[in-house]
Amino acid sequence: MTQYVYRFGGGVSDGGKGDKNLLGGKGANLAEMASIGLPVPPGFTISTDFCAVYYDEGGQFPQGLRDEVATGLAHIEGVTGKTFGDPADPLLVSVRSGARASMPGMMDTVLNLGLNDQTVEGLAAKSEDARFAWDSYRRFIQMYADVVLELDHGAFEEALEIAKEDQGFTLDTELSADDLRKLVAEYKGLVEKLWGKPFPQDVHDQLWGAVGAVFGSWQSERAKVYRRLNDIPGGWGTAVNIQAMVFGNMGDTSATGVAFTRDPSKGDRAYYGEFLINAQGEDVVAGIRTPQYLTKTAREDAGAKPASMEEAMPEVYNQLADVFDTLENHYRDMQDIEFTVEKTKLWMLQTRAGKRTAKAALKIAVDMANEGLITREEAILRIEPMALDQLLHPTLDPKAHRDVLTKGLPASPGAASGAVVFDADAAEKKAADGVAVILVRTETSPDDIHGMHAAKGILTARGGMTSHAAVVARGMGRPCVSGAGTLSIDAKAKIMRCGGREVKEGRPAHHRRHHRRSDDRRGRDRAARTVGRFRHADGLGRRGPSSESPRQRRDSRGLPRRARVRRRGCRPLPHRAYVLREQPHHQRPPDDPGIGREGGAASHSKSCSPNSARISPRSSRSWPACR
Repeated sequence: MTQYVYRFGGGVSDGGKGDKNLLGGKGANLAEMASIGLPVPPGFTISTDFCAVYYDEGGQFPQGLRDEVATGLAHIEGVTGKTFGDPADPLLVSVRSGARASMPGMMDTVLNLGLNDQTVEGLAAKSEDARFAWDSYRRFIQMYADVVLELDHGAFEEALEIAKEDQGFTLDTELSADDLRKLVAEYKGLVEKLWGKPFPQDVHDQLWGAVGAVFGSWQSERAKVYRRLNDIPGGWGTAVNIQAMVFGNMGDTSATGVAFTRDPSKGDRAYYGEFLINAQGEDVVAGIRTPQYLTKTAREDAGAKPASMEEAMPEVYNQLADVFDTLENHYRDMQDIEFTVEKTKLWMLQTRAGKRTAKAALKIAVDMANEGLITREEAILRIEPMALDQLLHPTLDPKAHRDVLTKGLPASPGAASGAVVFDADAAEKKAADGVAVILVRTETSPDDIHGMHAAKGILTARGGMTSHAAVVARGMGRPCVSGAGTLSIDAKAKIMRCGGREVKEGRPAHHRRHHRRSDDRRGRDRAARTVGRFRHADGLGRRGPSSESPRQRRDSRGLPRRARVRRRGCRPLPHRAYVLREQPHHQRPPDDPGIGREGGAASHSKSCSPNSARISPRSSRSWPACR
């Protein structure tokens, strides 16, 4: 009988780093980390071999696999002392994908699985934190409805935004246990309305639904596009990793983060990453909240005020630094790491070879050879010939005039210019017509992969240096500015606003204070053709977090916001091309502030930042910078 389930954690490792083809990259590395004594939550992996069987069997699970999964669950229960589905002390698990080749964000994940109307009460009692339990339940319903039931994700986001707005809050963490309890009830009502059935309460039904969804995501459109772009064979399949949950959303002594053992943009030997206190992993990688820096040096260089992990959690940070050194020496390569801190206890959730720019790859390979970590021959073989093309990417003339529209984080280096588009499909279509475009999103999602590849550059209003946009752009060699929090993006109206200036899709920027336009500007305005009809607010065929809720559409005078903009009139700037770039510290005017991050948006600090990036209209006119 073929074995499909392989355990890890709790002193057991049925596999290791050499089993990547069988267990996928994530499963093999989880087993390897467990075998060398790192703190890994116990779990098991359903092998890549079963992925082909899943499709051959028409999406069915044979009894043999069900028996092996039951054994795997018993392993987790034995290590944790919790029981799956127990109303008094429930075991919760995560269900994650894991192909043999890294495909960041392309396949699906479900967290907090095992919660229902009974187990949420047990979790609240056992943890002595009702807010944490109900926050986990609302996250689970929202994620399960999106990934497994394939319901409209935007409907749940809108309900969350309205719940925060009713209380005058801006962050999810401000909602109380009672607020979250009401939100859960609303979420369940949405599921029944959109799905036609109540939200599933049987934890085993939840588990098999999630396993099927993760295997199914191997053939999702975004995964196919990524495989085609990166020459990954479709026959490889994905593994599924089922692992005991650890929680970064249990208060101020808990956190979650993503880190690299070296700088993936420049290659410097410095810890590089971000974290969020009282959060779960998707908050960091999806750019839902703007994270804080990992190290004190990075925070000071950026001029940011929120404390770094090194300052806020010094003991845990020191443990994490030791893990960085252990993993880099063990794998002999720069590592991309996901971690969670649960009540000051550090847990490792993933490690893999980190994606890096061509410039960083060269520096890291040379440095590791000089350090004796790898041979000179290995260093040469680690540089992909095609990646060297990135070193020829355009940069801006340091003596050129700067007309700054806004600033964000330099997530991926380089320079680009093109017409602004707000939709991945529009970016792909325009690029196919030979038009250079900049993809502008509140935050990118895996479904944007085709538009990101087609664009010359990427700009997001939210997210950090380890968000989806940042990681994917670095791997593609696309310049990317993330976390430009001063931007207001109305994807439905296809307009980006900042400091009284507007940029329309495929059109020049506008300044609201002027009503008349000269004849030559009218001609240029007519020449700037717009793209085809935009499908939906977030480009995914559904309403998303970037669109305004009904309660946000009127201003203090009771007038619709977009109506007021039209009444004020506008005037175009001379050009429609926009540039994304990094600007070194010494090239900035002395009165030009850098960017820091405080709360959920980018903010300006008093000192210049060598790590800030800018977006500028290519114009000879001197317009005031956005403040």
